Amino acid sequence: MSDVDEADRGVRYQHMSHWGMFEAQVSDGEVVAVHPYSGDSDPSPALGNIAGSIRNKARITGPAVRRGWLENGPGPSSARGSDEFVSVDWEELTERLSGELRRVIDTYGNSAIFGGSYGWASAGRFHHAQSQVHRFLNSLGGYTRSVHSYSLGATGVIMPRVVGTHWKLFARSTSWKVIAEHTELLVCFGGVPLKNTGVNHGGTSDHPTRGALDALRRRGGCIVSFSPLRDDLHGAAERHAPVPGTDVAIMLALAYVLATEGLHDTAFLASHCVGYDRFEEYLLGRSDGVPKSPAWAEQISGIAADELVVLARRMAASRTMVTVTWSLQRVRHGEQAPWMGVTLAAMLGQVGLPGGGFGHGYGSMNEPGLAPVPYPLPTLPQGLNPVPDFIPVAAVSDMLLNPGAPFDYDGQRLSYPDIRMLYWAGGNPFHHHQDLGRLRRALARPETIVVHEPYWTPMARHADIVVPSTTSLERDDISCTRNDPLLVAMHAAVRPYADARDDYDTFSALARRLGVGEKFTEGRSSQQWLEHLYEQWRGFVRADGGPAPIFDDFWTDGQVRMRTEDDLVLFGDFRADPATYPLATPSGRIEIFSADIDSFGYADCAGHPRWYEPEEWLGGDRAQQYPLHLIANQPRSRLHSQLDHGATSRESKIKGREPLRIHPDDAAARGVVAGDVVRVYNDRGSCLAGVVVDDGVRRGVVQLSTGAWYDPLDPTDPESLCVHGNPNVLTADVGSSSLSRGCTGQHVLVQIERYLDELPPIRAFDPPTITSRSARGPVKWS
Repeated sequence: MSDVDEADRGVRYQHMSHWGMFEAQVSDGEVVAVHPYSGDSDPSPALGNIAGSIRNKARITGPAVRRGWLENGPGPSSARGSDEFVSVDWEELTERLSGELRRVIDTYGNSAIFGGSYGWASAGRFHHAQSQVHRFLNSLGGYTRSVHSYSLGATGVIMPRVVGTHWKLFARSTSWKVIAEHTELLVCFGGVPLKNTGVNHGGTSDHPTRGALDALRRRGGCIVSFSPLRDDLHGAAERHAPVPGTDVAIMLALAYVLATEGLHDTAFLASHCVGYDRFEEYLLGRSDGVPKSPAWAEQISGIAADELVVLARRMAASRTMVTVTWSLQRVRHGEQAPWMGVTLAAMLGQVGLPGGGFGHGYGSMNEPGLAPVPYPLPTLPQGLNPVPDFIPVAAVSDMLLNPGAPFDYDGQRLSYPDIRMLYWAGGNPFHHHQDLGRLRRALARPETIVVHEPYWTPMARHADIVVPSTTSLERDDISCTRNDPLLVAMHAAVRPYADARDDYDTFSALARRLGVGEKFTEGRSSQQWLEHLYEQWRGFVRADGGPAPIFDDFWTDGQVRMRTEDDLVLFGDFRADPATYPLATPSGRIEIFSADIDSFGYADCAGHPRWYEPEEWLGGDRAQQYPLHLIANQPRSRLHSQLDHGATSRESKIKGREPLRIHPDDAAARGVVAGDVVRVYNDRGSCLAGVVVDDGVRRGVVQLSTGAWYDPLDPTDPESLCVHGNPNVLTADVGSSSLSRGCTGQHVLVQIERYLDELPPIRAFDPPTITSRSARGPVKWS
């Protein structure tokens, strides 16, 4: 395996991150420079956050236990997030944590443990925090789990009911090569934001999106973008800046023109779809008296009716692809945008044609449009979880605050389990979750919170037991993903920092203490697991006739190139022969009308796509009090909140605060100029942000990316001002609908004002107070 010699200045180690393949240049136990992979056509700037990350002051140097938990024992506590910590050794941590796991399981059962790991953590296939913690908890008898993701909560439920899948929309989407060669008109709802294509779960060796868009234009193709942010699309395009949250109304108006002018493909709708007639009753206003005409949509969206008419006719006359970004479904009624996008594409009759049809997620991650590999990837088995309880991932606060309460989800009536322990590894819910004041109150409810982390993130600060984890650069691993041709050897670049340990070693010790050591480890060390997973993968490749060197050769060479399925067209087989290649829907066809969804009787999600007026939008009464529509999108300087303390992320800040973009007219009306710090607020909370004046933002809109580490002015107050600029102190913790209960953190109404007080310091990256046990006397509880 890797021979890490920290004394070798300038030595480079091949590695992989979610935002790209690189070589880490090392000196004296720290990564001092990062060199992108030579085969990457457009490396991500987020690689700049890696240098200096190993010995950063935010690192957790050793095991720690919250003072109140250590002295008083398990139980609810509002001191989480403000209490000091006590340093303990690994032996004591293992003893206390194993004892607490046994107590909770014996007293309440395994369903009382929420295996809350969520996030991107490591790009490695073995040292993947989520896989490790879930395998460990399953070894103990299971845990309450979450389903779907914050990124795709609405899509993950609605798309299987409409087209029979959601993952194929990304993993087997129409390739960028096909789009560049065949698409004449690319109509993008939410644009194609290049900043998001810097990342892919499991790593990525190339970033082709920019090149593909340029190639499409050179061939004469045209791109139309609907987004209130001009830079949501790179390069030349026809740009429309609608009122945020009104994309469904725009799509309905385009569909109205197709239907009323006879431009829709009735043969395709009859042969490959079900329920168009029910949808058309609504579209034309026969069922509710409101025709969804371009004039109707203009009043909602601000896009001129005549522009929509012309566009609809062009779409019908061209090889057209309709794309919808993931951001459009991270809102109330988020199911409607992708569903309506599929419906619009079906009316055009081009689903399954090269360069036509539907796409979901182009510009949302570096996966859609990339060619997939045809065989399974090396994966750590997680075992079976016998506990039936689960929640939609964005309902964690609801679960903790309302044990036993009923909730609707995807046609089921379920109830929240009574959670006594949160076990978290690899993720920061203070980035992903909404209404952080409410989340903090929820995190005060469990008896014990355990967090594995390399850094003192906000979640680690809210833990009772803090387990110091290594970063990926401190361990060997294997990286690959389903849409990248390289299997990559991730060579450890430095030795573990301070007293950090691999999660696998931590869980192995706990498993032995709890009597399930063999079940968890199967007698393998980390190195043996890597070789075992590689050999499993090697068998698939050899059966496919591909190159499959032995492990030692792979490790020395550093990579293996896999076969990929190029020139894919989404649903091409289905279009050619729907009887032989039906969709996995009840009808086997595209369900424009879903009888199943209709039977649920949900007031907030009908049986066909439709327009629902949002609660948080500029057309509603709430905008009278909070007249700016804040878009809380993904940052360009990092992946989510990862390495927010890195150089690239910190260089993007203004006076240490997350930048907020605002139109010049809105800035002038509030007396603020570029470089000012403003307070952004509504009735849920407030934060500080640094002003960037930008006419590429629609009037009435401000943009503040997620991912700034939560930094409350008063750590004891859940409602305190976040001095660093985390927009989730403002967002509403409500689900997208009764169907999916997906995340709705993309949009929120706010007001801003210039901050005139002395600027408070940024403490987000400073460790909390950590004392020895003797500093406060003996422990009362054991």
